[in-house]
Amino acid sequence: MDAYEQSVQRELAQWRKKMYQNPNLFHQVSKKAQTKINSWIPAKAQRFITESIKNMVKTMLVGSQLTTKKALIPEKSLYKQDALVKEKLESYRKTATIEGAGTGAGGIFLGLADFPLLLSIKVKFLFETAAIYGFDTKEYEERLFMLHVFQLAFSRDEMRKQTMYTIENWEQEKHKLVEMDWEVFQQEYRDYIDLVKLLQMVPGFGAIVGAYANYNLLDQLGDTAMNAYRLRLLTHPGGGSFISKQE
Repeated sequence: MDAYEQSVQRELAQWRKKMYQNPNLFHQVSKKAQTKINSWIPAKAQRFITESIKNMVKTMLVGSQLTTKKALIPEKSLYKQDALVKEKLESYRKTATIEGAGTGAGGIFLGLADFPLLLSIKVKFLFETAAIYGFDTKEYEERLFMLHVFQLAFSRDEMRKQTMYTIENWEQEKHKLVEMDWEVFQQEYRDYIDLVKLLQMVPGFGAIVGAYANYNLLDQLGDTAMNAYRLRLLTHPGGGSFISKQE
């Protein structure tokens, strides 16, 4: 293990501790507020959001039309892989920020449109990240792993801990998994982002909220995805579905 990988191991130890920590008072209060806010959102809007999430994530498992470039780095250099993921993240963050500002400026109707648009950006980023780290996204288990990375990024409390355990023990846990629990998946995601997205629907003010929120949501996903794949590579260097160097 080289010096860079040793440094990454220390970062992963801190990240792992963060994923397993208990919720603080702020998170407990915000969860109660979130439950209340959900009761204010019109049923039609809730159905739209739920279906957007379900349809997008199911696409990842049943044969996505998304196109992903093959791994650009044939050698398994973690330093180079990390650098490329950070470069991709910067690009996707900019796209998400512009999209959030644009839809946020349009009030409730464009605010609703932000859900599938932002989901598409996140999914594309995950496909690219998986490929950079050498995993074949044509494989069902790799798309299933991506869904768990997504869920880890946008879940709270007990679900976050459960998902982290699954990711840490992927080689053993993947054999127990057939399909995601879609209801839990979409509800965790909605609970995580509903408050800020509700504010994004406020005309005028929504543009600022949308840009800021989308930037940070992509940042959260990027940090989670990078660390999840780092953890997997360093823990089980030969345990993945890797793209061959000949490809």
